[in-house]
Amino acid sequence: MSAANGENKRMNITRRALALTSIASAALLVACGGGGSSSSGGGTQFERAGDRALGSASAPVTVIEYASTSCPHCADFHEEVYPAIESRYIDTGQVRFVFREMLTGEPRLAQAGFMLARCAPENRYFDVIGLLFNQQQSIFQAAGSPSGARNEFWNIAQTVGMTRDQFNECITNAELREAVNGAHNQAIEDGIDGTPRFIINGHVLDADRTGGQLVYYWNGGPLMINGETVPATVDEETFIRILDHFVAETGGATAAETPAED
Repeated sequence: MSAANGENKRMNITRRALALTSIASAALLVACGGGGSSSSGGGTQFERAGDRALGSASAPVTVIEYASTSCPHCADFHEEVYPAIESRYIDTGQVRFVFREMLTGEPRLAQAGFMLARCAPENRYFDVIGLLFNQQQSIFQAAGSPSGARNEFWNIAQTVGMTRDQFNECITNAELREAVNGAHNQAIEDGIDGTPRFIINGHVLDADRTGGQLVYYWNGGPLMINGETVPATVDEETFIRILDHFVAETGGATAAETPAED
């Protein structure tokens, strides 16, 4: 998704080509476990080996998000928009949500966060990702202190049952570190230049200007819903509108027809 900024939480894509060779081994993390997907069944046609996903593999809509745990706009999305997506679409079988890792923002902190998530029990990967977004500002603040962010990561590790030894073991796990770096490199090969970025049913949801207005583009043209272009904003109302559109197009029940959980 192209750069968008400012009010109404427009998507601000950081255009950084990250040189992973400079990422230090200061990843403060834990190693040990698998870090697979919390998913139902196999994958969809839009997924590949190693993807982590939530929701039914038979969902009519697949949303892929490229995100970084140290990207503030990614944290905004997961705090303010994702809960509605989860309750209205993922939990009701309308959307398969795929998460792909990228090291934007502060690469060392993102690397450490993804290592922690991968080392959690397989079904807790997304729990850790959620905590990392929720605690992002605390992690940033701690990283700027003399003691660093290690204790912030350790606190999260404890919530998924890790021991201190498991946590410490991962600090030197070069294989795990390289796996996270590899996910980032793959994202760059995919043509992703910033986060958050979304792909819906195989096509990038991008942002561009039409008639002076920043709008979403999808599959080669402006995204049109009910004859109107969709402003490129990242908020709950806009994403419900977008997902209702794609679910309806594929014959599924829209959010308006599917009551959200309390």
